[in-house]
Amino acid sequence: MHRRQFALLLAFAPLVAGVAHAAEDSPDLFAPSRATLLGDAGGVRSALARVGISLTLTDINEAFGNLAGGIKRGAAYQGLSTLTMQLDSQKAFGWDGGLVNISGLQIRGHNFSQFHIGDLQTTSGIAATPTTRLWEAWYQQQIIEGKLDVRVGMQSLDQEFMVSTGSARFLNSMMGWPMVPSADLYAGGPAYPLSSLGARIKAQQGPFTLLAGVFQDNPPGGPFANDGQLRGSSRWGGNFSLRTGALFIAEIQYAHNQPSEGALDAPGTKRGLPGSYKLGFWYDTAGYPDQRIDTLGLSLANPGSSGIARTDRGNFSVYAVADQTIWQPDPDEPMALSAFVRPMIAPSDRNQINFSVNGGLTLKAPLPGRDSDTLGLGFGVASIGSSAGALAQDLAAFSGAYVPRRAPETFVELTYQAQIAPWWQIQPDIQYRWRTGGGVADPNRPGKALGNALIIGVRNTINF
Repeated sequence: MHRRQFALLLAFAPLVAGVAHAAEDSPDLFAPSRATLLGDAGGVRSALARVGISLTLTDINEAFGNLAGGIKRGAAYQGLSTLTMQLDSQKAFGWDGGLVNISGLQIRGHNFSQFHIGDLQTTSGIAATPTTRLWEAWYQQQIIEGKLDVRVGMQSLDQEFMVSTGSARFLNSMMGWPMVPSADLYAGGPAYPLSSLGARIKAQQGPFTLLAGVFQDNPPGGPFANDGQLRGSSRWGGNFSLRTGALFIAEIQYAHNQPSEGALDAPGTKRGLPGSYKLGFWYDTAGYPDQRIDTLGLSLANPGSSGIARTDRGNFSVYAVADQTIWQPDPDEPMALSAFVRPMIAPSDRNQINFSVNGGLTLKAPLPGRDSDTLGLGFGVASIGSSAGALAQDLAAFSGAYVPRRAPETFVELTYQAQIAPWWQIQPDIQYRWRTGGGVADPNRPGKALGNALIIGVRNTINF
């Protein structure tokens, strides 16, 4: 066995052994009513709840291995711990409808996609530069009996905008925050592991919901080409710079055949299959570097070029999200087959990615006696913008060297969420890439493009 693979097994062994030991000491550890590993934590949680405070700690550990293609074979470990504190203002000091949320991240491990694959649609949604940082810090106030609420502070947009319940079951990062904003916004936009100062409003009327907000568009505050996650005060999550531009975002949502909140349907009740549909857009006022043309009007590949990309003013995207249950043999049983799809477009001249889409199928309760498990098969496509593709051909023409033709990167993912206990989930995962990196050169094989990649992995999630 490879030394790194052996080390990964050693990393997971104490966790599994610890849970097994706890199970012997606590017979109710796997009881359906036990939502967290620590339960009431010796009365601490209930004591805090009486004054309106709730604490949530989630720990994720995962390992991935590259069996073929990409940059190199091998395996890597990645980990994330998320601590969230919420304060209910009514319980705390009698102020109705207020909620304070503060969360922090502890990110660790080796970025598997960066060093082993070289893909655009990266393998894991938790992969990020290792650090410990503040993530979100906001205050939310309900108005008009909960039909309207306002939230201000440091926010991560992937918690509310562009969300698909179906895609959230998968591990690939673009099943969370999609490819277009990840590639086209400064530092990937205000999304995990970053957040931005802003305000958003949420209004609900019947089956319709409107989400809209304006945010700082550049979480780290640096130039587009050098905007790392650890730049300046963003290292600890405290960047409040408003110098780059403003990111406006809005989304209209429609949900149908949803169960009544806080109520259970009577056995045998016939209700249509549930679904939700969203249509949204974002617009950034900042300047963006053109993907092909310089300040002199020449191709950036031209030997006479200034080497500085022309600035294109503003950037935008339009997107849609659909989640729909398409088959449920018995409305009183958990088994259900659902489909999801999420396309989005952006201008080609200032963006590396001008179109992306992900979609797939999820099957709830796929096996007898496994009511809380989910089997999923999904895909993602990232299309290279025409200007970025043309620049690659310009480079080949001017240099005479081999430059691969840019092409869409496509992946498929097969995953299984096994709910071992309400607080413990294990998720084996397989992913395959075509045209890894969207058609880029293999650094280890001159004259060749990166090969198609086959990836296997497993994620372990525990709610403490």
